[in-house]
Amino acid sequence: MKGNYKKRIADKMLSEQLEAAGVVLVQGPKWCGKTTTAQQAAASSLFMDNPASIKANLMISETNPEMILEGKTPRLIDEWQLAPSLWDAARFEVSRRGLPGQFIFTGSSVPADASMITHSGTGRFAWLTMRPMSLQESEDSTASVSLGSLFKTGRAAGIGADIDIMRLAFLLCRGGWPGSLQLSDRASLLQADNYVDAVVNSDISRVDGIARNSVFTSKLLRSYARYQGAQVSLTKIADDILAAGSNNFSLDTLYDYVNSLKKIFVIEDMEAWSPNLRSKTAIRTSDTRYFTDPSIATSAMGVGPDDLVGDLNTMGLVFETMAVRDLRVYAEALGGKVFHYRDKNGLECDAVIHLRNGKYGLTEVKLGGESLVESGAKTLKALAAKIDTDKMEAPSFMMVLTGVGKYAYTRDDGVVVVPIAALGV
Repeated sequence: MKGNYKKRIADKMLSEQLEAAGVVLVQGPKWCGKTTTAQQAAASSLFMDNPASIKANLMISETNPEMILEGKTPRLIDEWQLAPSLWDAARFEVSRRGLPGQFIFTGSSVPADASMITHSGTGRFAWLTMRPMSLQESEDSTASVSLGSLFKTGRAAGIGADIDIMRLAFLLCRGGWPGSLQLSDRASLLQADNYVDAVVNSDISRVDGIARNSVFTSKLLRSYARYQGAQVSLTKIADDILAAGSNNFSLDTLYDYVNSLKKIFVIEDMEAWSPNLRSKTAIRTSDTRYFTDPSIATSAMGVGPDDLVGDLNTMGLVFETMAVRDLRVYAEALGGKVFHYRDKNGLECDAVIHLRNGKYGLTEVKLGGESLVESGAKTLKALAAKIDTDKMEAPSFMMVLTGVGKYAYTRDDGVVVVPIAALGV
């Protein structure tokens, strides 16, 4: 398996965390490659959901959890959340051994019953979130422009992979699921649809054992797809679902479904960024709606590559989800997070990449074309002018991230233009 493994950005992050923590919890959506990545670093493994041993695994986890943890280290426990008692058992074992790098826990959902966990894991656990592959990881980007270098120099020059509008539409619908990379184009699109079908018909109910309505889930995903990249309330999403023909339901029901989708890492909303501004402009603090992968949106809406090319407005929204996915992957490898900015005057910035050391970069996401690039650059400069640089640093870079276009370059005004097929960590 290791010989056929396609390297992930999380490989280095996992290695570093194993040197720092007793247990590394690798979490993320199903099919994104968590287990395969963890196996590259593990010296022994146990798969909790193995049909041949799941009953025994669960029983031993309750009665004698140290047996589950026995084995060469780092020891991988896959789908650990099926037995939440393993959390405290691993914490105790790490404290007893006094060594880092003992266990890797992987899981595609948070535990259904967190009441069985009595300790936070502080000082012993580290968290690592994996997502579907970025374009660098799937080798659809040359990574000739690194996000890390942008923070150092604020400038960009490079050549991206040859991706035209039709190829980009395909990549949006295929998504970053590792298992689809070796399939035919048609089969890879079907696999993306199969992922959403599994969420709707099974995963959303299995997360905590509560039966949920598949038709309602489908309508919720479709509504979320329409509002991706927007700061809309769940009340508005509820109205959208009602307009689609659903029976009356409470907001509590909607919150429950959304939270369940977050627990299985299907939905990953973006927090608002709050910089120090020269003026007292009020900043909108609502989260921005996103999926963890653009293919979830296209499958939920029932559209394919040809549909996207025929509707560039929708394609632009889906592309923004891809851009956010990739920026999150690259930013977290640098110790950063991605935020969204919008103020009461309507000034909006699609992505603010903020590192732990206080440095940050501003990014506008555009499909491409001179007029859209110019619009994005204007927005970036307007926001940069509002920031009080007496109280915080000026942005390390201002970037227009495009869907099409081959060359990355730096404009005379300092704004960098980077095709997503040229960007990497």
